[in-house]
Amino acid sequence: MLFVPANSQKFLDSALKRPTDAIQLDLEDACPPDLKESARIQIGTMAARAAALGYDVIVRVNRPWRQLVRDIEACVHPSVQAITLPKVSDAGMVKAVAEIIEECEIAASLPIGHTRIIAMIEDAEGLSQLDAIAQSHPRLYGMIVGAEDLAVSMRMAVDTDSLYVPNVMLVAACRRAGIVPLGFVGSVADYADREAFAQTVQRAAKLGFEGAFCIHPSQVDATNAAFSPNEEAVKRARELIAVFERERAAGRAACSFEGRMVDAPVVAQAQLTIERADQLAALLSRRKAHILSA
Repeated sequence: MLFVPANSQKFLDSALKRPTDAIQLDLEDACPPDLKESARIQIGTMAARAAALGYDVIVRVNRPWRQLVRDIEACVHPSVQAITLPKVSDAGMVKAVAEIIEECEIAASLPIGHTRIIAMIEDAEGLSQLDAIAQSHPRLYGMIVGAEDLAVSMRMAVDTDSLYVPNVMLVAACRRAGIVPLGFVGSVADYADREAFAQTVQRAAKLGFEGAFCIHPSQVDATNAAFSPNEEAVKRARELIAVFERERAAGRAACSFEGRMVDAPVVAQAQLTIERADQLAALLSRRKAHILSA
């Protein structure tokens, strides 16, 4: 999910050349205060441009309620799939925002539930309420730790030691709620060292995350690679399952594959790899068909 300042057509032009899954138009930190109102006015047009090229569109909104309500009114749009809600401290905030979104969907003649929510956990209170937030509303698609703000709230450093536990807690809460864990252990602002960032997102995939925000186009390829099973991994998963099925047909509950014992949990991991590869292939196929029909 590649961030684009909501006030910049120039940055959007650049982002639309990248193989990102989603464009995240940013009305919050990347948009100067004096440009927020004009940015709201052009959200629909920018979202429609990205959607026409097959990208999903997300908008990060502002936290102060007066700004947030105006943002939601501008962002509930046919081409916007979700809003990213910053500084979520409790389930009540998600429920209140969901109610406002529903009113806007009705006014815009959109299906109820069209606009999903991604919650950003950015303070100590939110960290203590992870399960309640994750299970707060059917609109909630996923959650992510906002590293910089959380570090301020917790008075801790922004590094892999301090952020490891909050991120693993978030993955567990998301899995319990059946929503998508997003992010990685580190700061999204660390993009200059590409090799280090690639290692960071590879670690995130191993920890159970399914995707991440990118604030710079240079992060997109590494993020795609980290969260996408490669051809060799998919091939190996299919071979492992085939061997296991043959052994099970012969009455054995476990077997050996490439020098490692294989039982039901190992097979389940292989099946997840294949499912993810199939999902990504279907996504790319839909995007290609969408572009050709546009």
